[in-house]
Amino acid sequence: MISAQFLITALVVVLAPGTGVIFTLALGLGQGRRAALWAALGCTFGIVPHLAAATLGLAAILHTSALLFSVIKWAGVAYLLYLAWQMLKQGGSLKVDGTRSAEPGWRIARRGALINILNPKLSIFFLALLPPFLSGNAATATVEMTVLGAIFMAMTFAVFVLYGIFAAAARTWLLGSETVMRWLNRSFAAIFAALAGRLALERA
Repeated sequence: MISAQFLITALVVVLAPGTGVIFTLALGLGQGRRAALWAALGCTFGIVPHLAAATLGLAAILHTSALLFSVIKWAGVAYLLYLAWQMLKQGGSLKVDGTRSAEPGWRIARRGALINILNPKLSIFFLALLPPFLSGNAATATVEMTVLGAIFMAMTFAVFVLYGIFAAAARTWLLGSETVMRWLNRSFAAIFAALAGRLALERA
């Protein structure tokens, strides 16, 4: 069940830059290491509903229900565009600014969780990713899916923390320049907007 092939596959998936990684990097640069840790935690817990859906078979319902898929998808698109706006807005909650104080951790984690919760493709992704690594015993399938999902979440948290620590370490050098901060905010906003556009084009 827990094979080297699964661990390598999961690591490749986790390392690939996505919305959660961008969010964690932005928080690490804008508010430091502590904020990045909360961002990583929130993004990781945002995976739980999708893993549960895949384990219980609800992802198949999502895949076949165009209406449900569209509702979650467009909520996700709106949220990503909101995050893009927060990168550009004066005093925005995600704006990289060397003068701002860190937000409460629970608020950062909540935003990170919503990023993944509002991505309907994750449930379908886990439904496709995990079953090939099961033993084939129907009696233990649920337990095996849960264990593999927990390992995937642990790897996600560890990798995101590393991304966040890297961003926090670069914070001192990058925040000394108004020009760099301005382009950082524009770049992060553009990435969030592009991710929103990609999600908008997804089909169940």
